Amino acid sequence: MTETYRARDWAGQPAYLSPDYKSTPLRSPTRPLIALPQSLSEITGPVFGAEVVTGDDADLTRNGRRNGEPLGERIVVTGRVLGDDGKPLPNTLLEVWQANACGRYVHKADQHDAPLDPNFLGSGRCATDSNGVYKFMTVKPGAYPWGNHHNAWRPQHIHFSLFGPSFATRLVTQMYFPGDPLLPLDPIFLATPAATRNLLIAAFTLDATEPGYALGYRFDIVLRGRNATPMEA
Repeated sequence: MTETYRARDWAGQPAYLSPDYKSTPLRSPTRPLIALPQSLSEITGPVFGAEVVTGDDADLTRNGRRNGEPLGERIVVTGRVLGDDGKPLPNTLLEVWQANACGRYVHKADQHDAPLDPNFLGSGRCATDSNGVYKFMTVKPGAYPWGNHHNAWRPQHIHFSLFGPSFATRLVTQMYFPGDPLLPLDPIFLATPAATRNLLIAAFTLDATEPGYALGYRFDIVLRGRNATPMEA
């Protein structure tokens, strides 16, 4: 059996056009969007889940290690993936990518004058368990400059990608950290409606903290409904 996917409630989602976010005028739609009918290819596979996760994929402090530990503050990031009815979604594939502790990505396009960490790839993946729970071990990413405006810096953040039962259900979002002074200055964060942008901020929790080793943060991802996590347009 297959089922169609309901349209997203856009009221709590970032707008395609946000003038302070300088690249959006160059790529936002200039005409009303047209809803395309879903075909069999959109509402069926391929499906990605736990079978593609191996070894230390969910431990970013190990999956890029060559000859030592990555630099930076170790953290645990965990939470649940939930549907609009509050039910957990098992076997959902999550992928993350982030800058290292100095604020630099392992990517040729990143020419920020900050050191690369030879023991940190900055990406990982895991699948939710039967209760919709995911867990990553990583290091806290650094802030970095970007060219949006004079003296612009991105807050510390981690990118999340979620795959549901087909390609049509891929969603992408960003997770931020509590108390970051750059948040009220960041046009990407501020492009999210005020009523929902705090849903992008993780919560520090001792429950996920590993004594003497890593601080813990909780970031639940809700796919639909009143508390839906804002996603990238």
